[in-house]
Order: sequence, then C-alpha cells, then structure tokens
Amino acid sequence: MTGFWEQVQTFLWNIIHRPTWIDFLDIAIIAFIIYRLVTSTRQTRAVQVLKGLAIIIVASYASELIGLTTLNWVLRSILNNGVIALMILFQPELRKALEQIGRTANLDRSSQKDESERIVDEITQCLLRLSRRRVGALIVFEQKTGLKDITESSGTEIDSIISAPLLENIFEPNTPLHDGAVIIRGQRIVSAACVLTLTTDNRAISRDLGTRHRAGVGVTETTDAIVLIVSEETGVISMARGGKLTRHLDAEGLRKVLREMYHEEHSRLWQFTHHLRRGRKGGAANDEE
Repeated sequence: MTGFWEQVQTFLWNIIHRPTWIDFLDIAIIAFIIYRLVTSTRQTRAVQVLKGLAIIIVASYASELIGLTTLNWVLRSILNNGVIALMILFQPELRKALEQIGRTANLDRSSQKDESERIVDEITQCLLRLSRRRVGALIVFEQKTGLKDITESSGTEIDSIISAPLLENIFEPNTPLHDGAVIIRGQRIVSAACVLTLTTDNRAISRDLGTRHRAGVGVTETTDAIVLIVSEETGVISMARGGKLTRHLDAEGLRKVLREMYHEEHSRLWQFTHHLRRGRKGGAANDEE
C-alpha cells in the first residue's frame, strides 16, 4: 500500500512540475485512441467486455488501496493474462478495425465524394420519376438557417438516409405522409409531412400555380433553404431559392443544383447544417395544388 501511494505522489508531482508539449501530445494521442475505441465498439458485444475490463481495473486498484492482497493478486493475474484472451476472442473485430485505420487516410475524401454523388443520383431519379407520373412533391434542403421549428411543430420524424424509393413512397398519393414537405438536412431525411408558410408576395408566383409552389417559395423568403418542387398537374420540376421560383428544370438542371449543394468544398449546406439550428416560426398551409 505504501508503494501505491508513492506511485500516486510521483504521478501527481510529474503532472504539476514536468509537463511539456510531448506530454500533452502523448495525452492527446491516448485520448484519441480511447475515443476511437469507444465509438468503434459502441452497440457491439465488445463494449460489454470493455465495461467488464474497466470494472476489473478499478477493483484491482481499490483492492491494493484497501490491502486485499489475495484479491489484488487474482485481479492482476486476470489483467495480465486477459490481454491475450481478448485478442483471441475479438480477433475478427481487431482485424476489421485495423483495416479501417488503413483505409481511412486514403478513402475519407473519395468516400465523401461518392456519397455526395449517390445522393445527387437518388434525388434526381426520384424527382424525374415523380415528374413522369405527375405526382406532386415538395423537398426542402436546410442550409444555414435551421428548420427545427418546422420539423418539431408539424412534421413526422423520419431520420433516414436519402434514397429514391423512400422519397417516392413518401409522396405516393393517398399515403399518410404524402401531404406536406420533406425536410432534408445534409445527408439525412429529417422529417416528412411538414407544413410550410405560404408566400405573402402574390407577384412572386403565377396565379396558375397552387399552394405547393406557394409554400415552397414562402419558406425561401424567410430562410436560405433551397426547395425542389414537382407539379402535380403538369409534372414540371421547379426550384425555389431566395423567394424566387425557377421552373422547367430538366435532369441536367437538377444535377447542377444538387451538386452545388453537395459537392462544393465551402458549400453552406455542409458547413452549417450540423451546427446552426435556428429558424423562424412557420404557420399552417396545405400544400396540395
């Protein structure tokens, strides 16, 4: 027990009197390793083993502090020999983790680019198919200004990856979520069946267009969101941005708009959607044409 307290005193003295930039770097590396270990094993069977290992370590130090010699010897024997047992037990997980570490440095940027292109393709295919079938759709892409007030007050939470089949199913007529707007935040479909405020500027939109277009323009008048709209009557695809409506988008035009959001290095969508969640309150509107 005396040796333990000497180790504690030495440790505290070193922390107070001998910190250098090397020490801080050492701590940062260990903290990063622990963080990656926790995130990699979360929701797996390994996390339970790590919890058990942490309990044994704490019990080992506690037994030494109290003076339970036999218990301390047993626990330390388990710790000393347990490393080999853990390596054998979690050999598949360790191999997978090492493979991920080897791929991370080279594939992070390309993976992000591939995912962005996948999202562009999924949304483009969805809107083109809805357009051919003349199924109305209203998709709002959140950017710097948060839309949390809209999703919480009127929407149905989805929280899903972006996929064409899911979006098409949401807007399918006579389904529970088709009547309203879909909110997309970054790479996730956040909410569906959201009610938006109609535009207050009658000159900003033709009288021939219904409430779906008016709701799409309305949300862009008070936020910096970008909205894609499919007309139920004509199948025409439109974009609302900054309170203005651009109509008759084709496949090339759609891809251009989406790539501006998902591919530009300094795109506001990627910079702010996970950090700023502000928004203005919206009223009620029926988005049927």
